[in-house]
Amino acid sequence: MSKTAREGYFPRWTEKPDGVIGPEERLPWGQTMVVGLQHVFAMFGATVLVPILMGFDPNTSVFFSGIGTLLFFVIVGGRVPSYLGSSFSFVAVALAATGYAGKGPNPNIGLALGGIIAAGALYAIIGLIVMGTGYRWIERLMPPVVTGSVVAVIGLNLAPVAVKGISGSGFDTGIGLATVLATGAVAVYSPGLLRRVPILLGGVIGYLLYLVLANGMGLGPAVNFALLREAAWIGFPHFSRPVFRWDVALLFAPAALVLVAENLGHVKAVGAMTGQSLDRYLGRAFVGDGLATMLAASGGGTGVTTYAENIGVMAVTRIYSTLIFVVAAVAAIAMGMSPKFGALIGTIPGPVLGGLSVVLFGLIAATGGRIWVQNRVDFSNSRNLITAAVTLTMGAGDLVLKLGDFSVGGIGTATFGAIIIYQLLREPAGRTDALAAADSAAAEPLPARVVPG
Repeated sequence: MSKTAREGYFPRWTEKPDGVIGPEERLPWGQTMVVGLQHVFAMFGATVLVPILMGFDPNTSVFFSGIGTLLFFVIVGGRVPSYLGSSFSFVAVALAATGYAGKGPNPNIGLALGGIIAAGALYAIIGLIVMGTGYRWIERLMPPVVTGSVVAVIGLNLAPVAVKGISGSGFDTGIGLATVLATGAVAVYSPGLLRRVPILLGGVIGYLLYLVLANGMGLGPAVNFALLREAAWIGFPHFSRPVFRWDVALLFAPAALVLVAENLGHVKAVGAMTGQSLDRYLGRAFVGDGLATMLAASGGGTGVTTYAENIGVMAVTRIYSTLIFVVAAVAAIAMGMSPKFGALIGTIPGPVLGGLSVVLFGLIAATGGRIWVQNRVDFSNSRNLITAAVTLTMGAGDLVLKLGDFSVGGIGTATFGAIIIYQLLREPAGRTDALAAADSAAAEPLPARVVPG
């Protein structure tokens, strides 16, 4: 009988008040609630941005992100810490399939929803194959040098978005950098519980500073609260029906491979941060994410994926308890059913969100490096070095690969490139151990010279 079977389907979370909190541990309930809300705040900006870009209803997407996260939690047995937010991998293909002009509701949203469901179905099938055959073939296909590169690329690819958010004017840059410093100061200097919520408190400090300088002193564009006053407190999100067409389904299907890479990178990153391998849950994680994507698209939401922003929050707080994501999911569902709260979040100034993104996306990129270190990736090996170098450049440079009407963005291109390059660059048959040892020795640093005083 397996260890998981002996323990039951769900873990028995043990309470731990401080230190590193593992996936099967939990903080006291009050702290769990606060940290869960921080994860909602971390995912909100990107989860709302994706539907806006595609002409979807943001409240609907937030609502289904919460539903999808709960579904994922149940399928993985509460053992993989993850929030499922809107995936950027669907944006380009949705625009191509629907011809969306970029303003207002998407008139062809049904076609995009049908395509997203097709990608989610393929994703879930891959998960079932992994559950039946094991995850070792995925590891051979995507070893640590590849997964670390993919995780780093996610942060680097998103970096221009963060920088753009604080580059509109000198005032925006000042607010963004002040938010970055506030977040760092909370993480480093705050006592006890406050140190656990640097993203949330950094955002609040940045918001208040913006209100004082812009609304109070007129140094920048004032925050407009008109929509907040007019919004209703409670209201169902706007649901839409999917429309299925084979040509659109085939257009969306390759996005499933990007989701596999994102989820694999997430699981590997969390394993590296916690020191506990979660690889045995990869199949279930793929199935959970795939089904959550299908469920979201069936009602008008975006495709979902394990969220990079929440990796950043876990990296800085060192809290990996899966229960905090139940709190985050319930809060997201409530937010999706509250136009008033959605309008409040909509008042957060762009420079504040940009400052928080600088921190979070940087942490994601650094987590990729941590995967390399934790797995002792040998960069004196040319195969590893070239794989990482090319992947980082393609991802950071956002190389877009166009195949007819289908476009693969920088993250997808870098992901496929990392997999293909690593598999192609095998050691030549005539290469001897002596030559390999010589390469390794050549990569060793020279001994330090002792200079007489």
